[in-house]
Amino acid sequence: MIDPIILLNYSLIVLGFVFIPGPATLFTVARATSSGAKVGIATGVGIALGDIIHTLMAVIGISAIIATSALLFSIIKYAGAAYLIYLGIRAILQKAPIDLSNGALPVSAGEAFRQGILSEVLNPKTALFFLAFLPQFVQPENGMVALQLIILGTVFVALGLFSNIVFALGSGGLGKFLRRNPAVLKWQGKVVGSIYCALGARLTFLDR
Repeated sequence: MIDPIILLNYSLIVLGFVFIPGPATLFTVARATSSGAKVGIATGVGIALGDIIHTLMAVIGISAIIATSALLFSIIKYAGAAYLIYLGIRAILQKAPIDLSNGALPVSAGEAFRQGILSEVLNPKTALFFLAFLPQFVQPENGMVALQLIILGTVFVALGLFSNIVFALGSGGLGKFLRRNPAVLKWQGKVVGSIYCALGARLTFLDR
């Protein structure tokens, strides 16, 4: 079992880490701003599920394969970048609705959830983070290494989800105000799309 002091230190480090805006946070904020807090939260839940998958991959060693295989790393990296750029271009080209009084939103919660999963799973940097970061807090003498990795990964997922929900709620309120202003709404999709494209471009320059 993990030493309580080590677990506390790990939790504090992760808590500080997840509140530093990164690609997952920006993705959640963009979704919440354009489509509301509910959609932003759905994005955050999807990202959390993606992190659970990365935790399982770290436990069974797939992340190690990604770290040592240049080809596999490149495939995942460019697939993730292409997906983000695709979402960005689609948001830029999408025409903003003139009337939002019927409650229509650019993206549904279900679609945002699926996009959150894909964007996180297809991010090799996350896989490498789990591979490099989690083992630093594992003590083989305290029991099953796999169980310790699962506990550490679960803490990361929980705190990351909490962070994304906080950002989604804050951005959702701002987005609700922005969507009531046609002049802002006209450019909102282009700004959000540019953020996605920038995240995708950033991912293409990621080194192993």
